[in-house]
Amino acid sequence: MKLADYPFAPTDGAEDRAAAIREHLRDAIIDRRLAPGTKLGEAEVGALFDVSRTVVRSALQMLSFEGLVRSERNRGAFVANPSPEEARQVFDARRLIEPALAGSAVERLRPLDIAEFRSLLEEESRLMGERGASVRRAEIRASGDFHLALARVAGNAVLERFMEELVARSSLVIALYGRTGASSCGHADHGSILAALEARDVRSAGELLVHHIDHIESDLDLTPAHGLDLRAALSRG
Repeated sequence: MKLADYPFAPTDGAEDRAAAIREHLRDAIIDRRLAPGTKLGEAEVGALFDVSRTVVRSALQMLSFEGLVRSERNRGAFVANPSPEEARQVFDARRLIEPALAGSAVERLRPLDIAEFRSLLEEESRLMGERGASVRRAEIRASGDFHLALARVAGNAVLERFMEELVARSSLVIALYGRTGASSCGHADHGSILAALEARDVRSAGELLVHHIDHIESDLDLTPAHGLDLRAALSRG
């Protein structure tokens, strides 16, 4: 989508516009069109989207909460640049939390939930057969959606919100430093995890989740990215 074609309905309020801008910026970050460290000036972003700086500030705050943007006093907002240690901490946190989520999910799993998981796996399979930067972004997102669905089924709202942040940070790290992005091995892992959940095998589900997270982390190559400037990055997508 060209930046000039970005749609805002006449009835969109400030909150709706901020959420839409947050999605557009998020896609540009995950798609690696905005490199780590890129400055996200409120005035420039506001001019690109034809919105006030207040709306932009709200969008940037959402991204900051997800860990995709960092704000520096008297300097402004920048695309997050996760260090190798930060990346390790994200995956360490997931290894601690997700096996516990699996245990709770097994107790609450319904046929409707299984159908949702299967639908997510089908979408992953479809995306794996396609190519292109936008497809890769969608594939990474689809992979993250599987883990977010697990958190929802587990039924702990606090942990679900925390997982949203962890998955967003993981997606940034994978998009920036993954050698292959979401892979067929990762997709196969999801299928095995779902089978363990359906069998009510908490131990296997937890072990498979840890193995899966290990696999994702082992695919990282922490090499700096070379992205586009703000206008060019947001004009492509």
